[in-house]
Parts: sequence; structure tokens; C-alpha cells
Amino acid sequence: MFGTESSLSMFLNTLTPKFYVALTGTSSLISGLILIFEWWYFRKYGTSFIEQVSVSHLRPLLGGVDSTSPSSSSTSNGEADSTRQSVSECKVWRNPLNLFRGAEYNRYTWVTGREPLTYYDMNLSAQDHQTFFTCDSDHLRPADAIMQKAWRERNPQARISAAHEALELEDCATAYILLAEEEATTIMEAERLFKQALKAGEGCYRRSQQLQHHSTQYEAQHRRDTNVLVYIKRRLAMCSRKLGRTREAVKMMRDLMKEFPLLSMFNIHENLLESLLELQNYADVQAVLAKYDDISLPKSATICYTAALLKARAVSDKFSPEAASRRGLSTAEMNAVEAIHRAVEFNPHVPKYLLEMKSLILPPEHILKRGDSEAIAYAFFHLQHWKRVEGALNLLHCTWEGTFRMIPYPLEKGHLFYPYPICTETADRELLPMFHEVSVYPKKELPFFILFTAGLCSFTAMLALLTHQFPELMGVFAKAFLSTLFAPLNFIMEKVESILPSSLWHQLTRI
Repeated sequence: MFGTESSLSMFLNTLTPKFYVALTGTSSLISGLILIFEWWYFRKYGTSFIEQVSVSHLRPLLGGVDSTSPSSSSTSNGEADSTRQSVSECKVWRNPLNLFRGAEYNRYTWVTGREPLTYYDMNLSAQDHQTFFTCDSDHLRPADAIMQKAWRERNPQARISAAHEALELEDCATAYILLAEEEATTIMEAERLFKQALKAGEGCYRRSQQLQHHSTQYEAQHRRDTNVLVYIKRRLAMCSRKLGRTREAVKMMRDLMKEFPLLSMFNIHENLLESLLELQNYADVQAVLAKYDDISLPKSATICYTAALLKARAVSDKFSPEAASRRGLSTAEMNAVEAIHRAVEFNPHVPKYLLEMKSLILPPEHILKRGDSEAIAYAFFHLQHWKRVEGALNLLHCTWEGTFRMIPYPLEKGHLFYPYPICTETADRELLPMFHEVSVYPKKELPFFILFTAGLCSFTAMLALLTHQFPELMGVFAKAFLSTLFAPLNFIMEKVESILPSSLWHQLTRI
């Protein structure tokens, strides 16, 4: 035993400062390389390489439980069946409540000097206009041929000039639409132009309806005229809503949904829900939700959060977190909390806007479902409805963060919906202006191993530098540190030697 101690002491005494410099320098280099690799892997794949290897390969060897095994509680839930649907994660949708460019977006630009719409968003709108408002037979009518070129034009003034040129030839519904959207500076002026567009659009629709079965060309023309008519009536209803004639807007939307029940691409029911909430007609809101909040239909923030608002309305005026913690939640309160958790899981960005923890901007013309763009579009129009229900925002504030404890982590699986898509941040950055800080979920926190290797690299680099500058002093510190480190082991060995017989100890050392 004493021979081992003396040999160890002799070995430490023979180590030169150059050895310590080389040792710490090598350690710093190796930890630096590990840090660079970990950072690159994290930026590319969003996870730590060491952590992934540990979870995937080492945990099963050590008898750990695979966290990805399905739980009976999640699979028993009805809406988990939506994981089997082939969902395009980053499909961009037209915002059902999009504002008017001339009367609203451009006025914001005049006042603030900021552009509320991105080029990507406006380019998507141009593609929508070409899809809805043009067809292969446009060359047969001179005005439609001009408008076909106008929808492809990037310069707003050139589009407006082309619309005026088309109107000089004949009453063209799509030309009135363009002027109402982009040239009109007030909602009243836009409404006047849309009424003129309605008169022209109805005439074209009636003519093409009679000829639609004659050929595929007439069928395509009728489909285009139908899209134009639905768009005009929907925008007229939105004008009535913005001008305070909400009951008139509700009637127009209901009539439009009855007349064209198969045209769900415009999501007119979301416009209807917002108008009914403004009228505080909660019974009709519930009736609309009963039809559209179905497992077979695509969800939206409007559907999920409106359902949560109605459940919260039943209990929010008397809800107290202190009282609930003492007596527990009642059945109605539990239903409200579950509805909020469901809504937050669908779009986790909305609560910060409703609770005014994050500033709102004008909503884009296109949204990404479950993304920050959809959250902005929803909160921009529905914040007033949550404020109107007494205690609803307080209930949301007390319960929304509890959702994240129910969602499996990592997010390979959802709880009530399909897993949260990982591409929303990139798409939202394309849809939202540069001056807005995009909300990101889940936050990509730096893994422990990146922080550990960064600390190890910094510490060993500092030791190498100090050893190079003060070799003798650092040698003394190193010897003192190693002596202190081995002191408990020496103490234990001395105790063992004093207890065991010397002959037995001699035989063990020989072994």
C-alpha cells in the first residue's frame, strides 16, 4: 500500500509544467471539437447528438422505457384519429377575414411607413386571383383578357390602370373587384365598387349557367363566374360588418352559405362566427360550431378557441383559482379547462396575443394553420369577444400553460391532434413582416450537452493559458488538487489496513 502511494507521489513530482499545458490544451481542443459538432447537429436537426444517442441506444440497454410507446389514454381519444390523415403540414390558407389593401393595409403604410404585407404573401394572393378570376376562355372577351394580364402584374398602379382600361370596354366584374380591393381608400368606397361588381357578376353568372353543359370551355367559364360571384358577396358582407351593419352581414353570409353549400374553400363560416359573436348571439354560434367542429373537417384556431370561449362563458364569471384549488374543479369548469387545453394544443401562439403579452400587428392575407400567422389573424378580430365575456381571459390566463404538461415530449405525437408541425417557423417568417418577432413553438432550447461542452472547453482553455503563463504556480496547484482528490481514498485504505490482519492484507496485495 505504501509502495503504491510512494510511486504515485514520485510520478506526480516528475510531471513537468509542459505536461499540464499539453494535457489541458488537448482537453480544450477535444471539447471544442465536440462543441462545434454538437452545435452544427443541433442547428440542422434540432436535437443534441449525444442526447439522441443516449436516448435511442443507451437507455434500452440500461432497461429504460421507450417514451414513444403509445399510451392507452391518448389512443382512446377520438381526435387522435386525425394522425392517420395525410395532412400537408405547411399548407398556406387564404385568411377568411383578410383586410382590404387600399382601405386598410395601404392606410397603415401611409401612417407608419411600414409595409404590413410581405412579397411572399402578396405573391400568393396573385396566384389565388389568377385561380379564382381567370379561365382559358378569357381571350374571347376583351375585358377579361386585359384583366388576365392585370392579375399577373406586380406593379399596383399598373393593375389599377388595367382595371380602368377593362371598364372602358364593358362592365367587368373582376375589374371592379380589383379597384375595390386596391384603389378604394375607404370601406364605403369599396362597398360601392363591390355593388357594381355584383351587378356585372350576376349577369355573367346567369349567362354561363345556361351554357355550362355545352362544352368543357363553358363549364370552366361558369366555374370562374361562380367563384367571382361568391367572392363579391362575401366581401360585401364583410363591408357591412365593418360598417356596423352586423345583422345585415349575418343574413348575407347565411344566404351565401345556403346558395353555395359546396364552396368551403372561402371558409365563410368563420366570417359568420365572428359576426354572431359581435351580436352576442351565442346560441347561433353553438349551432354553427356543432356543424363545423367535426372530426372529419379541418380545424382552425377560430373553431377551437370559439368552442373554448363558449365553454368558458358558462363558468368564467364566478371562477376563482384559489377556490378551485381548495374544492377542486366542477364538471362545467373541467369542461371549460379541457376546451382551453384543446385550443392551446391546436395553436399555442394565440394565448399570448389574447392576454396582450405580445403586441398585435395587422393580419396577413394568408395564414398557416397552427402557426403564428393564424394566431395573429384570430386574435386581431376575436380579442374583443374574449374581453366582452366576463372572466374569460382570467380563466385562460390561469389554465393555458397547463396544456404543455399534457403534450408528449419530444413532440413525436400529439395529445388531441396530430403532432405539431416543425416547419411553421420558416413559413411564418415568409408570411409575416420583418418588424414582427415571430412566435416559435416549441422553443429550441440549447441541450445540456452543448452547454456542458461549452463550459468544459472554456474551463480547459483557461487552465491551459494559466499553465502556460504560470507553470510553477499551476504545478503546485495541480499537485495540491490531486493530493486533495486522493486524500479520501488514502484515508479509507488506511482504515482498511488497520482493521484487516497484516497477513491477509499482504496476500491481497500480492493478488
